[in-house]
Amino acid sequence: MSISLVIADDHAAIRSGLALLLGQIDDIEIVGQACDGDEAIETVARLRPDVVLMDIRMPGTDGIAATAAITRAGAAAVLVLTSFDVDDNVFDALRAGASGFLLKTAETEDIIDAIRAVSRGDAVLAPEVTRRVIARVSESATPRRPTPSPSVDLAVLTDRERGVLDCLGEGLSNAEIARALFISQTTVKTHVSHILTKLDLQSRVQAAILARESR
Repeated sequence: MSISLVIADDHAAIRSGLALLLGQIDDIEIVGQACDGDEAIETVARLRPDVVLMDIRMPGTDGIAATAAITRAGAAAVLVLTSFDVDDNVFDALRAGASGFLLKTAETEDIIDAIRAVSRGDAVLAPEVTRRVIARVSESATPRRPTPSPSVDLAVLTDRERGVLDCLGEGLSNAEIARALFISQTTVKTHVSHILTKLDLQSRVQAAILARESR
Protein backbone atom coordinates (compact mmCIF):
# COMPACT_ATOMS: atom_id res chain seq x y z
CA MET A 1 0.00 0.00 0.00
CA SER A 2 1.33 3.43 -0.95
CA ILE A 3 2.07 6.16 1.59
CA SER A 4 -0.02 9.22 0.71
CA LEU A 5 1.93 12.46 1.05
CA VAL A 6 1.18 16.18 1.02
CA ILE A 7 4.05 18.63 0.46
CA ALA A 8 3.70 22.06 2.08
CA ASP A 9 6.27 24.72 1.15
CA ASP A 10 5.92 28.32 0.01
CA HIS A 11 8.61 27.89 -2.67
CA ALA A 12 7.09 26.42 -5.82
CA ALA A 13 10.48 25.16 -7.02
CA ILE A 14 11.03 23.19 -3.82
CA ARG A 15 7.53 21.70 -3.95
CA SER A 16 7.99 20.72 -7.59
CA GLY A 17 11.43 19.27 -6.96
CA LEU A 18 10.27 17.18 -4.03
CA ALA A 19 7.21 16.02 -5.92
CA LEU A 20 9.39 15.01 -8.89
CA LEU A 21 11.84 13.08 -6.72
CA LEU A 22 9.35 11.43 -4.38
CA GLY A 23 6.75 10.77 -7.06
CA GLN A 24 9.09 8.22 -8.62
CA ILE A 25 9.09 6.05 -5.48
CA ASP A 26 6.79 3.04 -5.76
CA ASP A 27 5.40 3.18 -2.23
CA ILE A 28 4.91 6.97 -2.02
CA GLU A 29 2.00 8.80 -3.66
CA ILE A 30 1.96 12.60 -3.81
CA VAL A 31 -1.71 13.45 -3.28
CA GLY A 32 -1.47 17.19 -2.75
CA GLN A 33 0.62 20.31 -2.35
CA ALA A 34 0.21 23.51 -0.34
CA CYS A 35 1.91 26.92 -0.50
CA ASP A 36 1.15 28.05 3.06
CA GLY A 37 -0.14 26.84 6.41
CA ASP A 38 -3.81 27.57 5.75
CA GLU A 39 -3.75 25.66 2.50
CA ALA A 40 -1.88 22.81 4.20
CA ILE A 41 -4.56 22.53 6.90
CA GLU A 42 -7.36 22.59 4.30
CA THR A 43 -5.62 20.13 1.99
CA VAL A 44 -4.87 17.66 4.76
CA ALA A 45 -8.42 17.87 6.14
CA ARG A 46 -9.77 17.15 2.68
CA LEU A 47 -7.34 14.46 1.54
CA ARG A 48 -6.36 12.82 4.86
CA PRO A 49 -2.83 11.83 3.77
CA ASP A 50 -0.58 9.58 5.82
CA VAL A 51 2.24 12.13 6.06
CA VAL A 52 2.76 15.87 5.53
CA LEU A 53 6.19 17.22 4.64
CA MET A 54 5.94 20.67 6.21
CA ASP A 55 8.10 23.77 5.83
CA ILE A 56 8.25 26.00 8.92
CA ARG A 57 8.60 29.48 7.48
CA MET A 58 5.64 30.25 5.25
CA PRO A 59 3.55 33.43 4.85
CA GLY A 60 0.37 33.80 6.86
CA THR A 61 -0.20 30.70 8.97
CA ASP A 62 3.26 29.22 9.36
CA GLY A 63 4.28 25.58 9.49
CA ILE A 64 4.27 25.43 13.29
CA ALA A 65 0.67 26.59 13.61
CA ALA A 66 -0.35 24.31 10.74
CA THR A 67 1.42 21.37 12.38
CA ALA A 68 -0.43 21.99 15.65
CA ALA A 69 -3.79 22.13 13.86
CA ILE A 70 -3.14 19.00 11.82
CA THR A 71 -1.82 16.86 14.67
CA ARG A 72 -4.50 18.09 17.07
CA ALA A 73 -7.11 16.86 14.59
CA GLY A 74 -5.26 13.56 14.14
CA ALA A 75 -5.36 14.22 10.40
CA ALA A 76 -1.80 13.14 9.51
CA ALA A 77 1.72 12.69 10.78
CA VAL A 78 3.95 15.72 10.15
CA LEU A 79 7.59 15.88 9.16
CA VAL A 80 9.04 19.36 9.45
CA LEU A 81 11.49 20.28 6.70
CA THR A 82 13.89 22.92 8.00
CA SER A 83 17.45 23.74 8.99
CA PHE A 84 18.72 22.41 12.30
CA ASP A 85 20.32 25.81 12.93
CA VAL A 86 16.85 27.28 13.50
CA ASP A 87 16.59 25.59 16.89
CA ASP A 88 13.71 27.53 18.41
CA ASN A 89 11.48 26.89 15.41
CA VAL A 90 12.34 23.21 15.46
CA PHE A 91 11.48 22.87 19.15
CA ASP A 92 8.23 24.76 18.67
CA ALA A 93 7.33 22.37 15.86
CA LEU A 94 8.07 19.32 18.02
CA ARG A 95 5.94 20.75 20.80
CA ALA A 96 3.21 21.27 18.23
CA GLY A 97 3.18 17.53 17.56
CA ALA A 98 5.55 17.02 14.63
CA SER A 99 6.98 13.53 14.49
CA GLY A 100 10.42 14.93 13.74
CA PHE A 101 12.26 17.03 11.23
CA LEU A 102 14.56 16.82 8.25
CA LEU A 103 17.25 19.13 6.98
CA LYS A 104 16.56 20.78 3.65
CA THR A 105 19.98 19.52 2.63
CA ALA A 106 18.97 15.90 3.32
CA GLU A 107 19.67 13.32 0.66
CA THR A 108 16.68 12.01 -1.24
CA GLU A 109 17.12 8.55 0.26
CA ASP A 110 17.08 10.04 3.77
CA ILE A 111 13.83 11.85 3.03
CA ILE A 112 12.30 8.65 1.67
CA ASP A 113 13.38 6.65 4.72
CA ALA A 114 12.01 9.36 7.01
CA ILE A 115 8.62 9.38 5.31
CA ARG A 116 8.42 5.62 5.64
CA ALA A 117 9.43 5.77 9.30
CA VAL A 118 6.80 8.35 10.17
CA SER A 119 4.12 6.42 8.30
CA ARG A 120 4.95 3.48 10.58
CA GLY A 121 4.49 5.68 13.65
CA ASP A 122 8.20 6.03 14.37
CA ALA A 123 10.26 9.20 14.82
CA VAL A 124 12.53 10.35 12.01
CA LEU A 125 15.27 11.91 14.12
CA ALA A 126 18.49 9.95 14.31
CA PRO A 127 19.04 8.89 17.95
CA GLU A 128 21.97 11.22 18.49
CA VAL A 129 20.01 14.14 17.04
CA THR A 130 17.00 13.23 19.16
CA ARG A 131 19.14 13.32 22.28
CA ARG A 132 20.52 16.73 21.28
CA VAL A 133 17.03 18.13 20.76
CA ILE A 134 15.64 16.67 23.99
CA ALA A 135 18.63 17.88 26.00
CA ARG A 136 18.28 21.39 24.57
CA VAL A 137 14.59 21.54 25.44
CA SER A 138 15.05 20.17 28.97
CA GLU A 139 17.84 22.67 29.66
CA SER A 140 15.96 25.64 28.21
CA ALA A 141 14.93 28.44 30.53
CA THR A 142 11.83 29.17 28.49
CA PRO A 143 8.59 28.58 30.36
CA ARG A 144 6.99 26.98 27.31
CA ARG A 145 6.48 23.26 27.66
CA PRO A 146 5.02 20.51 25.52
CA THR A 147 1.29 20.01 25.69
CA PRO A 148 0.16 18.68 28.11
CA SER A 149 2.66 19.86 30.73
CA PRO A 150 4.74 17.52 32.89
CA SER A 151 2.07 17.93 35.59
CA VAL A 152 0.14 15.17 33.80
CA ASP A 153 -0.32 12.11 36.01
CA LEU A 154 2.24 9.55 34.89
CA ALA A 155 0.65 7.08 37.31
CA VAL A 156 -1.80 6.21 34.52
CA LEU A 157 1.07 4.33 32.86
CA THR A 158 1.94 0.74 33.66
CA ASP A 159 5.45 -0.03 34.88
CA ARG A 160 6.39 -1.29 31.42
CA GLU A 161 4.97 1.81 29.74
CA ARG A 162 6.91 4.00 32.15
CA GLY A 163 10.05 2.09 31.21
CA VAL A 164 9.37 2.70 27.52
CA LEU A 165 8.71 6.39 28.26
CA ASP A 166 12.08 6.64 30.01
CA CYS A 167 13.73 5.10 26.95
CA LEU A 168 11.99 7.63 24.72
CA GLY A 169 13.46 10.31 26.98
CA GLU A 170 16.90 8.99 26.12
CA GLY A 171 16.15 9.33 22.42
CA LEU A 172 16.16 5.60 21.73
CA SER A 173 14.66 4.16 18.57
CA ASN A 174 12.10 1.34 18.69
CA ALA A 175 14.83 -1.19 17.94
CA GLU A 176 17.02 0.16 20.75
CA ILE A 177 14.11 0.13 23.21
CA ALA A 178 13.32 -3.46 22.23
CA ARG A 179 16.91 -4.51 22.94
CA ALA A 180 17.09 -2.56 26.20
CA LEU A 181 13.84 -3.98 27.60
CA PHE A 182 14.08 -7.45 26.00
CA ILE A 183 10.79 -7.12 24.15
CA SER A 184 9.84 -7.13 20.48
CA GLN A 185 9.64 -4.01 18.33
CA THR A 186 5.93 -4.74 17.80
CA THR A 187 5.43 -4.66 21.57
CA VAL A 188 7.39 -1.39 21.76
CA LYS A 189 5.10 0.18 19.15
CA THR A 190 2.05 -0.96 21.12
CA HIS A 191 3.41 0.55 24.34
CA VAL A 192 4.29 3.83 22.59
CA SER A 193 0.76 4.02 21.18
CA HIS A 194 -0.71 3.46 24.65
CA ILE A 195 1.58 6.12 26.15
CA LEU A 196 0.56 8.73 23.58
CA THR A 197 -3.12 7.96 24.12
CA LYS A 198 -2.97 7.98 27.93
CA LEU A 199 -0.92 11.19 28.12
CA ASP A 200 -2.82 12.94 25.30
CA LEU A 201 0.30 13.49 23.20
CA GLN A 202 0.59 13.70 19.42
CA SER A 203 4.07 12.27 18.86
CA ARG A 204 6.83 10.22 20.44
CA VAL A 205 9.04 13.30 20.36
CA GLN A 206 6.56 15.10 22.63
CA ALA A 207 6.63 12.03 24.88
CA ALA A 208 10.43 12.13 24.95
CA ILE A 209 10.47 15.80 25.95
CA LEU A 210 7.85 15.14 28.62
CA ALA A 211 9.91 12.25 29.98
CA ARG A 212 12.95 14.49 30.35
CA GLU A 213 11.04 17.38 31.91
CA SER A 214 9.26 15.04 34.35
CA ARG A 215 12.48 13.80 35.92
